[in-house]
Amino acid sequence: MADQPQGKGPLSEEELQELVASSDAGGRNPSAPSVAMLLAVVATVWSLFQVLLASPISNYVLPGDVVNNSRQIHLAFAMFLAFTAYPALKSSPRTYIPIQDWIMAAVGAFIALYGFFFYEKIVGNGGLADDTDKWFALVGLVLLFEGARRALGPAMAIIATIFLAYVFFGSSEWVPEVIRWKGASLQKAMSHMWTTSEGVFGIALGVSTKFVFLFVLFGAMLEKAGAGNYFIKMAFGALGHLRGGPAKAAVVGSAATGLISGSSIANVVTTGTFTIPLMKRVGFSSEKAGAVEVASSVNGQIMPPVMGAAAFLMVEYVGISYVEVITHAFLPAAISYIALVYIVHLEAVKNNMPTLGDRVVSMGKTIGGMALFFAFFAALCYGVQYPVKWIVSVTDNSGLILSILTVLAYLALLWIAAQGPDLEPDDPNAEEVKLPVVSEIYKSGLYYLLPIIVLVYFLMIEQKSPGLSAFWATMLLFVILLTQRPLKAMFRGAGETMEHFRAGLIDLWQGLIDGARNMIGIGLATATAGVIVGTVTLTGVGQVMADLVEFLSGGNLILMLVMVGLLSLVLGMGLPTTANYIVVSSLMAGVVVQLGAQSGLIVPLIAVHLFVFYFGIMADVTPPVGLASFAAAAVSGGDAIKTGFIGFFYSLRTVALPFVFIFNTDLLLIDVGWAQGILVAITATIAILAFTAGTMNYFLVRNRIYESVALILVAFLLFRPDYVMDRIQPPFHIVEPDALEQTLDAAAPGDEIRLVVAGPDFDTGETTETRLALQIEGDGTGAERLEEFGLITMNEDDMVKLDEPMFGTPFADTLSAFDFYADEPVRISTVKATAQQMPKELVFIPALLLLALIALLQRARMNNGRDDITEGETA
Repeated sequence: MADQPQGKGPLSEEELQELVASSDAGGRNPSAPSVAMLLAVVATVWSLFQVLLASPISNYVLPGDVVNNSRQIHLAFAMFLAFTAYPALKSSPRTYIPIQDWIMAAVGAFIALYGFFFYEKIVGNGGLADDTDKWFALVGLVLLFEGARRALGPAMAIIATIFLAYVFFGSSEWVPEVIRWKGASLQKAMSHMWTTSEGVFGIALGVSTKFVFLFVLFGAMLEKAGAGNYFIKMAFGALGHLRGGPAKAAVVGSAATGLISGSSIANVVTTGTFTIPLMKRVGFSSEKAGAVEVASSVNGQIMPPVMGAAAFLMVEYVGISYVEVITHAFLPAAISYIALVYIVHLEAVKNNMPTLGDRVVSMGKTIGGMALFFAFFAALCYGVQYPVKWIVSVTDNSGLILSILTVLAYLALLWIAAQGPDLEPDDPNAEEVKLPVVSEIYKSGLYYLLPIIVLVYFLMIEQKSPGLSAFWATMLLFVILLTQRPLKAMFRGAGETMEHFRAGLIDLWQGLIDGARNMIGIGLATATAGVIVGTVTLTGVGQVMADLVEFLSGGNLILMLVMVGLLSLVLGMGLPTTANYIVVSSLMAGVVVQLGAQSGLIVPLIAVHLFVFYFGIMADVTPPVGLASFAAAAVSGGDAIKTGFIGFFYSLRTVALPFVFIFNTDLLLIDVGWAQGILVAITATIAILAFTAGTMNYFLVRNRIYESVALILVAFLLFRPDYVMDRIQPPFHIVEPDALEQTLDAAAPGDEIRLVVAGPDFDTGETTETRLALQIEGDGTGAERLEEFGLITMNEDDMVKLDEPMFGTPFADTLSAFDFYADEPVRISTVKATAQQMPKELVFIPALLLLALIALLQRARMNNGRDDITEGETA
């Protein structure tokens, strides 16, 4: 992709499809029918195996050994298809598969299944590799890295190779002393990386096997059914007539695609082939048009429910439910998209861009209509539970009845769709652009919402596992792909039902193939990332990273977070969303928690994981790698590096938000009630719009410098009201350590007691500190509450000493870094109790007044004609 000639015009449709194929599904297209059929059959079998594995009957249909070793089977399919679908080099043949690739595909698949074939022997050895196992494992790693290089580019393979080299040669003199370790033998390393579940076959590959595949397949089949074209047309019908309409439609269309997509590059090319030419027609430069598409497509990776498959990994890594993960992730993602729509609006107004088409509709009515639709859709997803609960309560055959009702709803919506013509993709380069009319086209795709409603219902209301939820939604898509063509023909009285059924069967088959081929890279990415995770667990390099970041930042919390963000950005370069999240979270998440605690900041683990995730995905935008930026430049014909820099500027809000929710976890809706949650959502939306207006240097008219500064200040006050209030009234008051029990006794439920614990570090023996946050819940005496937290205190020698907490108690892991048996005692040095404080929301009042003052100043200038823009153009 980086070799795309700059400024030589956009790529053709055929070249774009090859670009997507080579980056996401493999660039090889064998000319021999038998070989092409073999690859199609293998991909189809993989998809069907994964669907069966996720089904409720998997334990009855599949042998226990197959279910227990599903990770090995998953990787075997990915390895086989990687070597057969992806050429080794740019000069390698595309129309046939060389013999060496056949050999590597077969050997790679066999070694992936090694633990399945020799399960008894490995268990008999206690999971340790013997002399034979270690060589098979080493060959397996080499082939895995080569497969990852082909499917993902060199970055992933290079990073994994460096980590593996560190495992073997970590004790060498050329390794900096700060990260030096004793090293490992080949046998120990291979045991850890291949024959146990600590490395390649670890949590990441398990999540890819159980959850990710089904969601990727769901997205591929929904696209095959025609939902992608429907979403884009609806977005253009709603927004295309506004100033900068194509860019706004690109943002909304990419948001809809990003909900279910695991690839920002595919998102760029899929929606960008239509949106970018139209953006250029209304006045966006090639680079700006590409940058809008990049920013909106990459944003799709932070949007629940899929989040580029990272949501499922967070469930495993953070240890909270899937519903909690997407609840915490929703608000930052939503306001980030709102800000992006505002960015393109300001670009259009600043440059006085023309509108498309001849319809005149107010922006207020458009936004109101879209908000009404989303509110109705959310209410529908939520309200479905009540009739379902009633049906379940009155009959034992509720599953059958609900299935029949779903089919009837599908038939009714399909009949409505059949009353009009099918939606055909528009040509963005046509001489006259005719914008779709929402009221005319919305009926043609309402049935596409059914699988999404089923998915959301099972995930959010029933709270079933993501895999089972995606299974039922995918089953409905099977039915839709098979029947939509023949049923529409029947409703229209067009005849040739069998011909349409055959076409539907081909659509279903192609959807299964597309889903499997889209998973090759993700399967290999999660397996290769397992080597990095395995290195962290084997060598303890995570602690070293914490020491390194602490040393370089000098203990400054903001500087430390900036450094972690930059490291996440660098580590994420050239990696797909899933892989870079695994890499950066395994290395950086613990660093933020540990150093934050040392600086007095108690950060929830989910906030830390979202922080590194946001910075990891920014690597898709940022030059010099910026894969999504190169893809967008290939579509627009613009300069890829310039597209990347503009895309990064448009994504500044995505860079700022992680810093906000690290310090103000209200933005993640953590421990927030309904009323406060609504207030947080409103103020956060105003804040992100003020931040956008400040950084874009435009609000109602062009900003003066002091107005831009004031707008950014407004954003800060709305995002961080606690910062101001804590300086007016400190949130905690200091208590003598020996009064800890009495303080706990007097604390009310909802209060927080913070402790600073000091003592000798277990590894170095040097005195270190950490912070503990005791959240008071329920009633009880001080002694009872201490016991609940697992803290054993002793008042001796004019200090409050701590004994080692019992295993499994709340702070056992946090305090495990201390040496409780050294001469120097581990002690509580400071106790802080919750103090009375005015509501921090009072800070919103001066912030909103300042915003109103800026608006009044700019409106006065606008009315006096001091700016080259009229009121009508600012809508």
